[in-house]
Amino acid sequence: MARRKFGRGTHKCIRCGRYGHVYQQYGLKLCRRCFRELAPKMGFKKYG
Repeated sequence: MARRKFGRGTHKCIRCGRYGHVYQQYGLKLCRRCFRELAPKMGFKKYG
């Protein structure tokens, strides 16, 4: 099977391996669920 070049299945979370909602900005490469777990440890704060 050929590797996808664009779309939802192109990027994978480096922690759990999920495809889909993966944050790549600033080199994170984490899905939204892993990001929510790790964000406080990385120094992100929730406002509002």
